[in-house]
Amino acid sequence: QVQLVESGGGLVQPGGSLRLSCTGSGFTFRNYDMSWHRQAPGKEREFIALSSSSGDWRSYGDSVKGRFTISRDNAKNTIYLQMNNLQPEDTAVYYCKADRLRVYWGQGTQVTVSS
Repeated sequence: QVQLVESGGGLVQPGGSLRLSCTGSGFTFRNYDMSWHRQAPGKEREFIALSSSSGDWRSYGDSVKGRFTISRDNAKNTIYLQMNNLQPEDTAVYYCKADRLRVYWGQGTQVTVSS
């Protein structure tokens, strides 16, 4: 079965950094566009970043441009999200998404930014 397994979430102070990882299995990872999304309590799910299947093209949501970087390693079936200068408003559950003919979502991982 298809799985997207995330790791790297946790508690960090304002101004700190985290790197999230998402590893896929059960599908041909290299053929899928991969992206990150987040959802805070009481808020709609928000697009964060996308990497094309080859990794040649990337896009970012306005709220994270200049602070977050998406990357992928198709040999490891893994995408990453490097998050720098984290702020309390970045607190949310972060989700990994695989997108081609079908769409798959990860389980989500909690990121909390607080002093």
